[in-house]
Amino acid sequence: MPICYIITSMINQVADVLILGGGPSGLTAGIYTARAGLSTVLLAGNPPGGQLMWTTEVENFPGFPKGVQGPELISLMREQAGRFGVQIVDENAVKVEGSFEAGFMTATDGESLQVKSKTVIIATGASAKWLGLASEQNLRGKGVSACATCDGFFFKGKIVAVVGAGDAAMEEAIHLTKFAEKVYILARKCEDEIKASKIMYDRAISNPKIELMCNVEVAEVLGDQAVTGLRVKNNVTGAEAVMDDVKGLFVAIGHKPNTDFLLSEGGSLIELGKFGYAMPKECTHTQTVKEGVFVAGDVADHKYRQAVTAAGFGCMAALDCINFLAQKV
Repeated sequence: MPICYIITSMINQVADVLILGGGPSGLTAGIYTARAGLSTVLLAGNPPGGQLMWTTEVENFPGFPKGVQGPELISLMREQAGRFGVQIVDENAVKVEGSFEAGFMTATDGESLQVKSKTVIIATGASAKWLGLASEQNLRGKGVSACATCDGFFFKGKIVAVVGAGDAAMEEAIHLTKFAEKVYILARKCEDEIKASKIMYDRAISNPKIELMCNVEVAEVLGDQAVTGLRVKNNVTGAEAVMDDVKGLFVAIGHKPNTDFLLSEGGSLIELGKFGYAMPKECTHTQTVKEGVFVAGDVADHKYRQAVTAAGFGCMAALDCINFLAQKV
C-alpha cells in the first residue's frame, strides 16, 4: 500500500472537502472532488481500507477481468486518489462538530489531529458482526466470510455452513446453493423461534441443498490456512461434534454501520435510521439534513453492500458536494 500523504499543518488549513472512510466509497469520492479542484482530505481509518482488506480475490469489480486481490484494489485506488492530490491520513474520526456556516471540525485518534473543512462526506462503511472466535478471525478470507455474494463463487462443489437465523442468513444460504454442493444453516435457537420471515424461511427450507440445524453454536473453526471443518455445540444438550465436511463458513448475523463517532451528548450530527445507518434527507441520494454533510457507501446502505455500489455511491456524494459548493460561491 502506498505511503499515506501526511498532513503536517491541518489545524491551520480549511479543506474544501473532508472525507471520512478509506474504502471504495471514500476513495472514489476523493478522486472526484480532487479532480474538480477542491482541496480534499481523506481520513482512511486505522487500519485503512475497510472490508476489502479482508477480501482475497475480487472478481466482480469492473475492469479486472482476471480478478484482483482486495488489498491490491484498495492500494490502486489510494494511488489514484493521491495522484489527484487527495491528502490521505490513516486515522479514525472520533468526533465531528460544527456547521457549514461556521465550518466543521473533526478530531481524530492517533496523534489527536484536528481537521477543519467546509463540507464532510461520511463514507465510514459498516462492519460485519462476528461470532467472536479467535479461530474465526484467523481464517477470515481463508474460508470464513460475511458475504456470500462476494465469495460464494469460490466454493463450487463444496459443502459450506451459514450461521444465522434471520432473512439475511436465509438469503445467503439460498445464494450459496448456486455454487455449493450442500449448505447447512446453523441456528442458535429452536425452529419455532427462528426470526426469519415465513416466506424466506420456507424458500430456504424447501431447497433440497439446504439443511437446517437448530440449537447449534460454532465453538471453533478448524483449519490453518483454510477451513477444514467446524466444531459445533448443541446448546441444549451440551454435546459437541465435528463437521469435517464443511469447507467454508459464512457469518450472517448482521452488520453494524460505523456511525458511533457521530453521536454526542447533544444528539447525532446527522439523522440516523434503523440500526444506526446514516440517512440522506428525503428526495435526495446523498445530502443529509445537516447542510454541507453528505453520506456514501455501506454506512448508508444496508441492502447491497458491494464494492462497486459503494464506489458509485461515493461518486454521487462527490458530485452532490461539488454542486453544493459551486452554488455557495
